[in-house]
Amino acid sequence: MKKILFPILMVIVLLLTACGGKTGTTGGGPVTITFSTWGAPEELAVWKQIVADFEAANPNITVNVEVSDWGAYWDKLKTQLAANTPPDIFAMDAPLFLDYQSRGVLLNLQPYIDKNPDMLKDVYPQTLSAYQTSDGYYGLPRDFQTIVLFYNKDMFDAASVPYPTADWTWDDLRAAARQLTKDTNGDGKIDQYGFVFDQWDMEPGWSEAIWAYGGDIVSADHTKTLIGDPAARQAWQLLSDMVFVDKSVPDANTIGQYGGDLFQAKVAAMTPMGHWAVPGYNAGGFKYDAVPMPKGPAGHATSVNSAGFVVAKVTKYPQEAFDFIKFVLSQSGQTRLAELGFACPVLKTVAESPIFLQQSGSTLNQQVFLDSLAFAHMKPVFKGYDEWASVVGDGMGAVWRGEADLNTTLNDIVTQADAVLDKNK
Repeated sequence: MKKILFPILMVIVLLLTACGGKTGTTGGGPVTITFSTWGAPEELAVWKQIVADFEAANPNITVNVEVSDWGAYWDKLKTQLAANTPPDIFAMDAPLFLDYQSRGVLLNLQPYIDKNPDMLKDVYPQTLSAYQTSDGYYGLPRDFQTIVLFYNKDMFDAASVPYPTADWTWDDLRAAARQLTKDTNGDGKIDQYGFVFDQWDMEPGWSEAIWAYGGDIVSADHTKTLIGDPAARQAWQLLSDMVFVDKSVPDANTIGQYGGDLFQAKVAAMTPMGHWAVPGYNAGGFKYDAVPMPKGPAGHATSVNSAGFVVAKVTKYPQEAFDFIKFVLSQSGQTRLAELGFACPVLKTVAESPIFLQQSGSTLNQQVFLDSLAFAHMKPVFKGYDEWASVVGDGMGAVWRGEADLNTTLNDIVTQADAVLDKNK
């Protein structure tokens, strides 16, 4: 029996090898893969459309989509990875990429990209660099976010303040914010602010000011925290003065009382924000538009970040997972993502076409998101980013609550943040 069984097993192995093993795209049997991402319920509907298109072109592959809110997504992913049961494909926020790639849990996509040499030729290069390592790409971007200045036209009109322009400086923004800050009901409390920014996360707010003033966030080799350097402190002082001197920006306690997006709630007249907020603003019942972030002493500056895809190293179906990513980066997939309205397509031919620039039901100047790439700084990507960001965001919280001195706090934060960088070398 053993002599007969061995040749039969060898034939089966050879047949599986010739057929590509588990690969549904090369003639194998049905395959089911899982794609996990964060997002709103509306995003799930669009992803299901993309999956339906993909499955129609790849009838042997079924894609199960899982969508969670931001916090739940990362908690669940960490649990799955610890149990060695991650989804085949999962969404990645670019700054966190190296924290996962360095743990050896991601598949190197370079061999698959090498077999598709034209696949990335139309992708904005600024969106690719975050996922590239010395031995290739371990992830690929699916969309990108440049931060621009949104403004409420109704509030500007009511205050007879001219709309922002592409030539605005941070001083112009500060002056307009003062004019737009009002006690509209006469109860002695401010209920309309001229400006609001995210006081915790660098992306929609303070990083743009630091870069515009000629400062930086971390050194190029990711060994030094630079947010306490002189140029950066000028930007911090500007923002602090807007909160505590002009009172045109709410402090952290006030923001907490309102909760959510104060621009969308029609409490603030201006905010730095990415395209992810557009669907909510469209439904907000007010007129708005956007211009580039203002200039500082060092010129225009903004940030660019991307959401991307990675594949679990332990996936049983690497080819099928890559095929799905490839489809989302195709003209068809990127067109569907543009319809979602939450982000900018990474494929130039889609982003620079009416599909994105002339979106139905919106009068927003979409071109500003693409033009801002010319002076955008990548949101930093380095090991230990999540812990580093918590040190900075949590540490500055005391300043924005009016409980701590700005410069003393920055000194303490830089020391703690550098310690995080040092242990993640």
